[in-house]
Amino acid sequence: MVLRGYVPTSEETLQTLAALRLQSLNSDFSTHAPFPRLEELFPPHVLHARLPPLPHRPPAKCRGARLRAGLLAGGLWGQALAKQRAERDQRLRGRLREEGASTMAAIVEKWKLLQGMGRPEAMAAYVALVREWPGFGSTLFDVDLQASPVGAGPQRLWLGIGAKAVSLYKPGEPEPLDSFCYGRISSFGASDSSTFRLSVEDRDLLFETSQVDEIAQLLKTYLASAGAQRLPRPQEPPTGAPTLEPTVLPQGLCPAPGPWQHRPPVGSSHS
Repeated sequence: MVLRGYVPTSEETLQTLAALRLQSLNSDFSTHAPFPRLEELFPPHVLHARLPPLPHRPPAKCRGARLRAGLLAGGLWGQALAKQRAERDQRLRGRLREEGASTMAAIVEKWKLLQGMGRPEAMAAYVALVREWPGFGSTLFDVDLQASPVGAGPQRLWLGIGAKAVSLYKPGEPEPLDSFCYGRISSFGASDSSTFRLSVEDRDLLFETSQVDEIAQLLKTYLASAGAQRLPRPQEPPTGAPTLEPTVLPQGLCPAPGPWQHRPPVGSSHS
């Protein structure tokens, strides 16, 4: 999850996590120790984010301009453009190697500071750092929120499902955009094979995702766990009863309303 970018934290902390992983794998620093590749220690997207964006090519405004561009692309001008792209790609690859070497050097320096730390201690320190994110313990899914305002396009988000709440995150941001404890969710289900619907009080949220079944199953699991702890046993459905879509959630699964509901500790108590 850390390497895939699903634990939003600072680059300094990511380097420390990489050093702790090296300490766990190889014990104290040694030039003879087997060395993993950087992408096995540090999120590659962080390095790519440092590179300059590719230049934007404005679209041709008319048919004549497209025709001229096509003729030029087929001649010397096209060859020049191809050469420029190759040179640019080579510069970007060189820059990426430099950034990678710099990051690896910083990780090694942090690794040297961990001398004498045992493997269990390194693993415990690693988990302690990751647990600092309030969403620790949640399962994250990449979704596209189908926006309701007219003219607004889909928004790429993380849908975090934890033991206490469902949260929406902007990718890479540590704090949720919104969180819903299970008592605020009235129903959920699959609208079709790639659309998941979540009804929260008086609004419906539609998510485009390739993991509709996984999201629904996880929500049902947490609902069953919360219901077993907080709801009277007679209200539970009989064993083997068919599941209907959408799933309607019983109320009363969250504490009394309070300011914490806007930023609950999603999954922080779930291991």
